[in-house]
Amino acid sequence: MPHHIKPMLATLAKEPFDDKNWVFEIKWDGFRAIAEIKNGTPEIYSRNLLSFNDRFKPIVKSLSRIKKNVILDGEIVVIDKSGKSFFQLIQNYQNTGQGNLVYYVFDILYYDRSDLKNLPLMERKKILSEVLPEIKNIRYSEHIDQYGKKFYNLAKKMGLEGILAKRRDGIYLPGRRTSEWLKIKTHLQQEAVIAGFTEPRGSRAKFGALVLGVYERGRLKYIGHTGGGFNDQSLRHVYDKLKRLVTKTSAFENPPKTNAPVTWVRPKLVAEINFSEWTADGHMRQPIFLGLRPDKDPKEVKKEIPK
Repeated sequence: MPHHIKPMLATLAKEPFDDKNWVFEIKWDGFRAIAEIKNGTPEIYSRNLLSFNDRFKPIVKSLSRIKKNVILDGEIVVIDKSGKSFFQLIQNYQNTGQGNLVYYVFDILYYDRSDLKNLPLMERKKILSEVLPEIKNIRYSEHIDQYGKKFYNLAKKMGLEGILAKRRDGIYLPGRRTSEWLKIKTHLQQEAVIAGFTEPRGSRAKFGALVLGVYERGRLKYIGHTGGGFNDQSLRHVYDKLKRLVTKTSAFENPPKTNAPVTWVRPKLVAEINFSEWTADGHMRQPIFLGLRPDKDPKEVKKEIPK
């Protein structure tokens, strides 16, 4: 039984399509998670091998009911009353412990002494649907065949993050970002490295805005700053993490000019940002903070360009 598998990743695509050789799934908005269950003992971890066992104990408890040795791939989310997942919901769950926590499983990599990664996707899905037990907060992530355009339009109408397209006959390639899996988003989101924060103005506490960047050819490039999307609780939470990383030097080779005095931090934290569009100079327009991404390695954060 293999261990510490890095998940297969999807390439960002511009638009949906119809194709009988592809299947389409909901793009869940949470934390990607690999689950290894060996002799009834689960180990859940992120794409950068960060353990989720303490963070999501109800999922661990449910997975312990699976007695066969198995490795699953899926997304841990918090869903609202209508069954939709939003990244803010799982952020709130981490702060309060409140919310409907669910592990949506869409792939199986190992089962009962058999490595399944080289099987076609649809064979893996068939095995997964047969072996995944009926547990309230562990669910099989459904898919549809062929009709990606209608599925995308429905996801957009429902306000979901997007859809995933996967080749029916594709094998599982751990740690690889390939064109065999595509993600098509209904709105723009971007991971960003936090490189500093500005002084607050008026009645604002802790900080004014986060100074953000992505890596380009190994160097951190400025992509804008955001002060939107925070409440008092998230301001305190983010500030408590930032003040431990304060440094005198900027992580940018060419530090940007900010609209208020700035405090630089070591580039160790990753934020999820929602925004309207990219400007001509490569900055995010109307960026809104959604939450922190402890599951992402800052060095792997790059500007996502549709292909």
